[in-house]
Amino acid sequence: MRAPIMKWMQQRNGIAHSSDLRTAGYTQHEIRRAVDAGQLERIRRSWLVSAECSPARRAAAEVSGRVTCVTAASQLHLWSVVDPKIHLAVPSTSSRVSAPTRVMHWASGPAPVARFAVDDPILNVLYHVARCLEPAEATAIWESALRKTLVTLPQLRRTAWHSTAAGAVLEMVGALSDSGVETAFLRICRSCGVPVRQQVVIDGHPVDALIGERLVVQLDGFEFHGSAKDRRRDLRQDARLALLGYTVLRFDYQQVMFDAAYVQQTIVNAVAQGLHLARRR
Repeated sequence: MRAPIMKWMQQRNGIAHSSDLRTAGYTQHEIRRAVDAGQLERIRRSWLVSAECSPARRAAAEVSGRVTCVTAASQLHLWSVVDPKIHLAVPSTSSRVSAPTRVMHWASGPAPVARFAVDDPILNVLYHVARCLEPAEATAIWESALRKTLVTLPQLRRTAWHSTAAGAVLEMVGALSDSGVETAFLRICRSCGVPVRQQVVIDGHPVDALIGERLVVQLDGFEFHGSAKDRRRDLRQDARLALLGYTVLRFDYQQVMFDAAYVQQTIVNAVAQGLHLARRR
């Protein structure tokens, strides 16, 4: 049995092309009746929206485009930069007239898109993110997508990006470490000549990084929220290491990705004080 037209629209985020409505079995009379009743609104004649439609998807329909980049990342509840402008992917043949409240992306991402889609596929979202943002910010969004399992690292590696920027971000999130934050931390240490060992087991428990003999570094990834249970576990681990004679430094995602100078200076100061060396008796 066919769902009522407004229920069908609600299931599609409040936006649909008129041809999709007709394919679903709704007649022109039913569509016109919903429009006359104020339940649906026409956008550029062929698009129909209801109250559930977001401003971003409405904007996409107005330019025959798709919600992408940081706007799509926000809709997907990924980590994202704050940008009041709506980012839209549009065909290369679209008008180049810009709008103060919108950012147009004319390049084609690696994934094919349906003719009347208003949301860019996740691979295309990541593609535009890599080309639009600074590498550290783009990496944060890519890693957030990985942690939410919207994509996998093998999938990202097999994708034909045809973009230097996307390739650079892929290298950041995938090389040398299981997570982008570990990769970024290694880069910080290497830039100041500090050798690091990863995933060293101490007293039967792995630590994220060990500098020298006694300086332990623990890294809290982006999805770390610090519940009471998790916090108590970390405090116990830090205390255990301290009692074994280790100095423990803990950095979170934001510090490593966006305050590298602070992380680097802290590491350099710790090494200068000899905290990486074992005490000799």
